[in-house]
Amino acid sequence: MSRSTFSLFPKFMECVMLSVIDRGIEYNFSFDDIAKYHGPLAPGGIAHAYKVMQRVFPILSPDRPIDRRLVEINTSFGGPGARDAFEMVTRAVTENRYNVEPDIKAEYPDIGYRNRYVFKLSYGDKTVTAILREGHVRDEFLALGAKTDRTKDENIHLVWLKQEMTDRLMKLHATSVYDILQS
Repeated sequence: MSRSTFSLFPKFMECVMLSVIDRGIEYNFSFDDIAKYHGPLAPGGIAHAYKVMQRVFPILSPDRPIDRRLVEINTSFGGPGARDAFEMVTRAVTENRYNVEPDIKAEYPDIGYRNRYVFKLSYGDKTVTAILREGHVRDEFLALGAKTDRTKDENIHLVWLKQEMTDRLMKLHATSVYDILQS
């Protein structure tokens, strides 16, 4: 009898890789790699970080994969899925190059909830800011995620909303998910 494996994450996510260099060796990371590292808690945060890295890395280093240990990340987004995604790919958390700065939200007062999805990545003398485009986080997700006294059914529905957002984001090209500001 063969044993089947179950994945919370659709197989289409495995084919898109993030490439980085570490001490001269190239490493490639799939969404599924990061999901296995993080676990099932916050797949949407993983998806957001993955799209940010897909979008920003080629701008920071257009000719070759980035050196993973030279990237600094400053963000208004405090989610554990994003933190673990950036850690696995860049080692920025362990090496103190990952900073959650809630004050970043104040820099973008006119974009509503999206000011929680601002990522500033620096590499050498370049800094690129990625800001979530409108429409990628549902109002229902925001409201239910902020609710502190959720019922069992609401918690189940929140898990579904997280996965629905993850699936939707991962099907999109990164340029459709995040806008770029360069400084």
